Amino acid sequence: MRSRGDMITGYLFVMPVVVSLAVFLIGPIFYAFYISFHEFSFLAPDQAKWIGLDNYVKLFQDPRFLKALKNTSFYSLGVVPVQICIALMLALIVDSKIKGKTFFRVVYFLPTVTSTVAVSVMFMYLFKSDGIVNLFLSHLGLPTHDWFGSIKFALPATMMMAIWTTVGQFMVIYLAGLQDIPTDLYEAAEVDGASPWQKFRFVTWPMLRPTTFFVLIMSIIGTFQVFDQVYVISKGEGGPQDATLTVVFYLYRTAFKDFDMGYASAMAFVLFLIILVLTFIQKKFFKEETA
Repeated sequence: MRSRGDMITGYLFVMPVVVSLAVFLIGPIFYAFYISFHEFSFLAPDQAKWIGLDNYVKLFQDPRFLKALKNTSFYSLGVVPVQICIALMLALIVDSKIKGKTFFRVVYFLPTVTSTVAVSVMFMYLFKSDGIVNLFLSHLGLPTHDWFGSIKFALPATMMMAIWTTVGQFMVIYLAGLQDIPTDLYEAAEVDGASPWQKFRFVTWPMLRPTTFFVLIMSIIGTFQVFDQVYVISKGEGGPQDATLTVVFYLYRTAFKDFDMGYASAMAFVLFLIILVLTFIQKKFFKEETA
């Protein structure tokens, strides 16, 4: 049996982590949930007023929040499927027997480890009125746009940037999934005369379902939490005319510019519930697919 001294030693080793989680994660979560039922500002915390569910009711009557939720949903619907398709395609390429595949792996992954601010500034130069993108379009005889200054094109241009910066991360995850597939399955498929497409359809894709589920959930969470790219591109305004306003960006403005922490906390928990529901829906869908 373990001695009391061993148990105390174990608890002492675990205690710093438990205390850190309690102070910096669990405690703030419960406190944020508490103040979401209050009219609360850190400028005057002693004047906090209990208002019940008013903050939550107000959210769905707030046109700016509804606009932010619409923008975020559109952003997610546009980015997630494209991210997954390109990441899988790149993973298949760098997992094949091509020369210099290590080089291509590094090149594809490089945008992921590049500063988001630096990438945002780079794309602002690429997509400005006299930038490379418009120069290329004009040479093709296609119409040019003021991409980030346009209500219609600001969000799609941001989506293109997000895909470019994050697809390498999911490529690496898919690559790990591909390398975990037993080679015996491919050998058996070749014996049966399967074509490359049939091997992908009946071997690769079914074996990648757990990986795809993980990538999908991570991608959805990432797109619903988008903030830094939008902040840099819109110069902290979410414009033009709220065209790039997202839920997290609106939450930030509400909390740290309007100092309405109660309303911002309610917004955070609504976003959490949306992501949680989407995760459970995807989990149920993938379970039915594999059943």
